Amino acid sequence: MKMSQNVLEVEHLKTYFPILGGLFQRTIGHVRAVDDISLTIQKGETLGLVGESGCGKSTLGRSIIRLVEPSSGKVLLNGTNLLTTNGQELRNKRKDVQMIFQDPYESLNSRHTIGSILAEPFVIHNLLSPKERDDAVVELLRRVGLPENARLKYPHEFSGGQRQRIGIARAIALRPNLVICDEPISALDVSIQAQIMNLLIDIQNEMGMAYLFIAHDLAAVRHISDRIAVMYLGVIVEEGPSESISSNPQHPYTQALLSAVPVADPQFKKRERIVLKGDVPSPSNPPSGCRFHTRCPYVQDRCRVESPELKSRNEKIANSKVACHFPLK
Repeated sequence: MKMSQNVLEVEHLKTYFPILGGLFQRTIGHVRAVDDISLTIQKGETLGLVGESGCGKSTLGRSIIRLVEPSSGKVLLNGTNLLTTNGQELRNKRKDVQMIFQDPYESLNSRHTIGSILAEPFVIHNLLSPKERDDAVVELLRRVGLPENARLKYPHEFSGGQRQRIGIARAIALRPNLVICDEPISALDVSIQAQIMNLLIDIQNEMGMAYLFIAHDLAAVRHISDRIAVMYLGVIVEEGPSESISSNPQHPYTQALLSAVPVADPQFKKRERIVLKGDVPSPSNPPSGCRFHTRCPYVQDRCRVESPELKSRNEKIANSKVACHFPLK
């Protein structure tokens, strides 16, 4: 079903934010929002990125598209390193990667009609004639389930779910190879979330684009993703096929996240809820060794001093990697 062609390759990406202090506001430290992350996404694949609020998920997505400038590393989009690309070349490459934002109320310009918002990508990249742009806008609205006359209205005339459909239409206008979905359902009513996820799946099946789907809801990520990466305090602690992550987590943090997912069928045995102790450490001063050791119920002495490498540790679980010295069986 999936082709073995990587649309995106992220290599040792770091995004640090300076902490300023003192009389002259010198840099006295850094917030390590994204700290040495590597991942790949194949053509037509969905990689789900999940973790608690503040773990660096959205910063990673924005760093990939350079809405936030990374500190170091590589972001290869179809083989081109976006971090060494600038000017017109970068603008041209941005046709191949787009973003759906979390807040549909803030991501649309309230002063523009929906028609002008959806036509803007074609205007920026000097594509199509005015008549062809109008036709393309109508087709985009149809594709996301909105009527043709929506193009004459303004964002405030639509509900949150409808605005997110408009945001999706804008993201797919140029038929990109990769769409970064930055918590696209978290601001929506529960009744609308499934509709938006199914719309994204339908569009992916039709257009063949890849998704980086960012969310804190593991149940939603499991529904839409081929693979899942679990992020904690700026690093990826586990990665693997959606089914194996959901049914056989190897990292204690993943196990805790899964324990919080409600079980819909009462015939199934209810999971034992795992409540993590303590607070998430500061990304400006992460713990030594394994970053999760301050909250891990299975911590051992080695965890406090030696940082675990993200690698395969169980031959029985195919294509799976975990950053844990003592992975769960």
